[in-house]
Amino acid sequence: MGGTPVWAQATASPTPKPIAPTGAGPTTLPRSTAERQEIRAQLMPRRYTTIAAEIGAKISAITVQEGSSFQRGQTLVSFDCSLQQSQLQKALAEQDAADQTLKSNLRLEELNSVGQLELDLSRSASAKAKAEVGGNRVVLSKCSIAAPFSGRVAEQKAREQQYVQAGQPLLDIIDDSVLELEFLVPSMWMSWLKVGGAFQVQIDETRKTYPAKFIRIGARVDPVSQSVKVAAAISGRFPELMAGMSGKVLVSPPAGQ
Repeated sequence: MGGTPVWAQATASPTPKPIAPTGAGPTTLPRSTAERQEIRAQLMPRRYTTIAAEIGAKISAITVQEGSSFQRGQTLVSFDCSLQQSQLQKALAEQDAADQTLKSNLRLEELNSVGQLELDLSRSASAKAKAEVGGNRVVLSKCSIAAPFSGRVAEQKAREQQYVQAGQPLLDIIDDSVLELEFLVPSMWMSWLKVGGAFQVQIDETRKTYPAKFIRIGARVDPVSQSVKVAAAISGRFPELMAGMSGKVLVSPPAGQ
């Protein structure tokens, strides 16, 4: 029964060497990559928000679809505001009538032919009509929604010709110009971890590593887990990366730490 026992062969197997960080581009990982400390992270957009209706109206057009890109200031959603437009026209007519009455009373005042109360009431009516016009203009300004930043549509929650109420969600949008990571690291790393420090992250979906840098360090240490939250950003633009992908952070403490 000669030969080396199976358990001895496994013990004698050489330990795979960890992959050293490379330059600014992604690196394809072989399947034999050695495991480092397991720190998981998920890619998140730089900014994200839900676009909601500010008035109750019927959607006349949605200019973007799920996954499509848009630029800051671009109209994303527009509403049928024919009723609001007619209300503005009515308010303008009432303002014109009130202004004419005030103008007439001011001329009569010069001739001492109008009472002070009547003059004050005409001033109030003119101011009220002006305020009504302003309110209707504000409502009309909400008949279209412009993009607050450049990005992409993550989810469409409403459809054209659908009547929506004020506050109803319409679109989830994200700014994926910079993809960020948030994760926990041991609090002992605070002695050497600095904002701007470079490292790499291995993304599960692409099986590649990407360069990243720390951009924020949490303000407190969790006393139970003895960890601190940090944030990082992918360095550069890689079209294959998408918000929601996850992977493993490849960070090794400096020698002696």
